Amino acid sequence: MIIALDGPSAAGKGTLARRLAAHYRLALLDTGLIYRAVGARVLADRGEGGETDRAIEAARKLQPQDLEQPGLREEAVGAMASKVAAIPEVRLHLIDFQRRFAKTPPGHAAGSILDGRDIGTVICPDADVKIFLTASAEARAERRFQELQAAGATTIKARVLADMHERDVRDSARSAAPLVPAADAFQLDTTTLSADQVFDRVVAHIDGRISRRGS
Repeated sequence: MIIALDGPSAAGKGTLARRLAAHYRLALLDTGLIYRAVGARVLADRGEGGETDRAIEAARKLQPQDLEQPGLREEAVGAMASKVAAIPEVRLHLIDFQRRFAKTPPGHAAGSILDGRDIGTVICPDADVKIFLTASAEARAERRFQELQAAGATTIKARVLADMHERDVRDSARSAAPLVPAADAFQLDTTTLSADQVFDRVVAHIDGRISRRGS
């Protein structure tokens, strides 16, 4: 089984993906880390060539262990990840990696779940289940603000909200695989839902799909 999980930043995808992976014994790939790893390399190599060229080279050389480096969750890295994700050449280098993971999940897993922004529309358009989570920008900014505070980062809520709006516009308007739900995706607004409520509703949807497929 392949599950494609898409949606904007801080909509609740990460929490849901981890719970679904454990529940269904699936291998989990947080595809945002792929772009964050590329973004981190671009930030680290500022003095070597143009930003676009550095991003393409970083994507070409990306290794699985690069997804484990510290600092990938920092706001600056996230902002750069959104920028490099809009570069078509970067995406081409990373698409094959994601598709191989989906079709041949590691660890003898029962399947895979990919958490990202274009999984159901570009990476795995034939996924067995497609889910698109969303939430208001204000709710997502509040969640991200709380995460940053818990991590000890110093920031102001208005700045987090402004960054959220900027990233939403960039992700939705980019020419290469814009952030949009797949036509056959199960869409869920998590603005007023708890993590447990989101999990329960998505599991009910997935189990319904499995039941119909088996009948």
